[in-house]
Amino acid sequence: MTEKKKAPSGTYDVIVVGGGAAGLSAALVLGRARLRTLVVDAGEPRNTPSEHMQGYLTRDGMAPAEFLALGREEIARYGVELVRDRVIDVSRDGAGAGDAPFAVRLAGGEGARARRLVVTTGLRDELPAVPGVAERFGRDVLHCPFCHGWEVRDEPFGVLAAGPQSVHQALMVSRWSADVRLFLHTVAEEELSDDDLRRLAAAGVGVVPGEVAGLRIEDDRLTGVRLADGATHDRTVVFVAPKAVPQTGLMERLGAEFQETPFGAYPVVDPTGRTTVPGVWTAGNAMGFAEQVVHAASGGYRAATAIVGDLLMSDLDTAVAE
Repeated sequence: MTEKKKAPSGTYDVIVVGGGAAGLSAALVLGRARLRTLVVDAGEPRNTPSEHMQGYLTRDGMAPAEFLALGREEIARYGVELVRDRVIDVSRDGAGAGDAPFAVRLAGGEGARARRLVVTTGLRDELPAVPGVAERFGRDVLHCPFCHGWEVRDEPFGVLAAGPQSVHQALMVSRWSADVRLFLHTVAEEELSDDDLRRLAAAGVGVVPGEVAGLRIEDDRLTGVRLADGATHDRTVVFVAPKAVPQTGLMERLGAEFQETPFGAYPVVDPTGRTTVPGVWTAGNAMGFAEQVVHAASGGYRAATAIVGDLLMSDLDTAVAE
């Protein structure tokens, strides 16, 4: 595999920032299109806590680390270079069709230039500050029933409320278990609407008021949810809704336009992931909260095909102008 400790100085057709599913998928398409491509990967995928990934056709149940390792092997077949480093700054200082206007600076001190950029820096999950939640996240503290619901089906579920929107999460997970309790935690009962209460009752979801003090762990397994008043409810799975923190600092530096969503501010993009900054695309969780692994890979593919066409037309227009 063409993996480097330091990025070489020089000019690339495309630099991909981030080596998760979105970045590797984009790199694969770009390499196959014979474009000189560099992937800069800090090695911090969002799904690291999970032992398996589900719902990806032909890769259902695969460990995330194995999936990424196979992806890195695949891009290497097409001459794509990969460096283990972090992009700490990026600037755009030229707009000529044949130029490489993007300058990328790495934490290791190296730098490189590119004609186009794909930013796939993902997002970071901020978990509720309840003892045991962070330690168990990805094991028996979960966030997505589509990712993990089948594996824990029919077990007693708890849902730790992070706000009134957690009602939706409790209703959704009831598809996988008939024994669901919504722990209101810091949410007051009066914050739930009449429609919320009717739907919860219809779904058979129990509502438990009171602040959650922690999780009960026995023999390295979740066995219950402990309230501040000392009461404990037997549960073997707890769903939480982490606060999504988009890792969009590089696009902010480049002056991309953003739009506010219930899950944070994300760049305005077209259907291919093209941002409002000429020459910059994005894919995966850097463009939206709900991008699962399969969506991220698809988004990377779309962005790459758009870039191939964009560079081709740019080169042809330059040739015609000459």
